[in-house]
Amino acid sequence: MAQKTIGIGLMGIGVIGSHVANVLTERVDLLSERVGCPVVLRKIKVIESDLTRQYVQAMPSGLFTTDEEEFFNLPDVDIIIELIGGEHPAFEYLKRALASGKHVVTANKEVIAKHGAELQTLAAQNNVSLRYEASVGGGIPLVAPFQRDLIVNHIHGIYAIINGTTNYILTTMAKEGTEFATALAAAQKLGYAEANPRNDVEGIDAAYKLAIMATLAFRSCVSPEQVFCEGISRLSRQDFQYAKEMGFAIKLLAIAKQDNGEIEARVHPVFLPADSFLAKVDGVYNAVLVDGDLTGQVTFTGKGAGASPTSSAVVADVVTVARQIASDQVEPIWRQNDTICIKPMTQIVTRYFIRISIADRPGVLAQVASALGEHNISIASAIQKEMAPDQTAEVVIMTHPAKEEAIQSAIADFKQLDVVKEVHNFVRVEM
Repeated sequence: MAQKTIGIGLMGIGVIGSHVANVLTERVDLLSERVGCPVVLRKIKVIESDLTRQYVQAMPSGLFTTDEEEFFNLPDVDIIIELIGGEHPAFEYLKRALASGKHVVTANKEVIAKHGAELQTLAAQNNVSLRYEASVGGGIPLVAPFQRDLIVNHIHGIYAIINGTTNYILTTMAKEGTEFATALAAAQKLGYAEANPRNDVEGIDAAYKLAIMATLAFRSCVSPEQVFCEGISRLSRQDFQYAKEMGFAIKLLAIAKQDNGEIEARVHPVFLPADSFLAKVDGVYNAVLVDGDLTGQVTFTGKGAGASPTSSAVVADVVTVARQIASDQVEPIWRQNDTICIKPMTQIVTRYFIRISIADRPGVLAQVASALGEHNISIASAIQKEMAPDQTAEVVIMTHPAKEEAIQSAIADFKQLDVVKEVHNFVRVEM
């Protein structure tokens, strides 16, 4: 019997796509050896404007096509890699590939977070694989450990710094005492933040990734719409100053917990004890802490983005699928429980840091404490800072554990008190 050759089709030739194409072409002998048969990049689907790029012009012209029909109807392509990004038309392309019996590898976190269950069902119906390791954490192995190594664990919780852009910005604000806008500009200048950084700084990117991890960890379909999401843009240098004084660091944390049949799924800034592992993860690095009943706490850390780490994860998925094809194996169906109860954010219980400005006169703190007490919120500590020239004083409050809805109600009450000049910020406290 003739040895099978496994053909690859690639969609997208941006930064990640070009790196993946390089790995597939420059390491073809190594990949073929690891798979056990030849692995060949057959065709790359590009858009018209890509044809003028220097990278494309340096490659054989026959490798590229702008014709969607030509690309999807190639008979000698077994695996399609999607690296276009965004929801559309990537979602439609992935559905078409799976429906036509092609195995799929993607790095698309948005599509997997929003439509992963539908795509997984389609893959199972057509007896093909859908792999997406690079969609979460770049080159950090996360998807495969949830699907394989941690599979017999009951996962209690996931705590993740999963966006390198925001972690770089927060690290800069903490170490240099800068405001958010200055730290963001520095991140953009270095290429860590996009010209439009909304998905990163508002926590949307992290919410996509948390939805994927929570779905895998709890075997229940968690959609991005069910993930509470709050970004870092309202943090100021004063928050970092007080956090340091109180023994905390500030991080954008993605949190998923399962308890008593309910799942928490939330992304927001948090105060973390400065001596904790996650508090020490700085710069563009990511870290994910998973708490399993058998493993205890295990951590995964590394650069969560970048062309080289992401291409490593993409090509590793290609090798896994190619081995299955070469050995006529079928990937087991990833089963999920459709019944799920997401705990409302209003019912979350944690501690809170609150920073307000008040009129500097006798009895004001008592009014603030009374407003908290009316909502059964107990104060762990309250520190009044020096008076400002406008006769206001800044007060920093740390609460004992309280419900989110109680804190929100108390803050609404603060805004109605004439002695409270401004509610500057409140930040949740974890671990």
